[in-house]
Amino acid sequence: MAQRTEKQKMLAGEPYRASCPEIAADQRAAAEWMVRFNCTIDPDEREALLRERFAAVGEGAAIRPPFHCDYGCNISLGRGVFLNFNCVILDVVEVVIGDGAQIGPGVQILTADHPRDPVERASGLEWGRPIRIGRNVWIGAGALIMPGVTISNDAIVGAGSVVTRDVPVGATVVGSPARVKT
Repeated sequence: MAQRTEKQKMLAGEPYRASCPEIAADQRAAAEWMVRFNCTIDPDEREALLRERFAAVGEGAAIRPPFHCDYGCNISLGRGVFLNFNCVILDVVEVVIGDGAQIGPGVQILTADHPRDPVERASGLEWGRPIRIGRNVWIGAGALIMPGVTISNDAIVGAGSVVTRDVPVGATVVGSPARVKT
């Protein structure tokens, strides 16, 4: 049985070393793509660039630059998705954003995770846990979406919230950590 590459481990959500040459090359390619995307004024050109890099881009999806990501190729946007200025997506594994989701400025969607044990952390290992954002979700400015979270359809995440747990259908969550508002 062949040994898995660090990139294969990364995509499977297993512990991997991001410093390997294959992953470093992918990060460089994404960095070059971000320079082009973030300097493009024309919305049609931006859409073409999204289609060039992302796993999937639904009709009418738009991201306002500046935008930052690790790879881009692990991000799927549904129809009519909107990301405002200064969003960051650390997409070491899959990030799926459903149709009509609206994401405010400065939101961070973070799939990357690290060992809690300091010795393990010092070894350079990390892993990712996928994030799924449902249809018609609204995420307020400056919110942080942590690894492994699912935000269900029609939910609202308040500005500045830190989402560490799954959000139920239609719920509004606020705070740090985010809790369902009753």
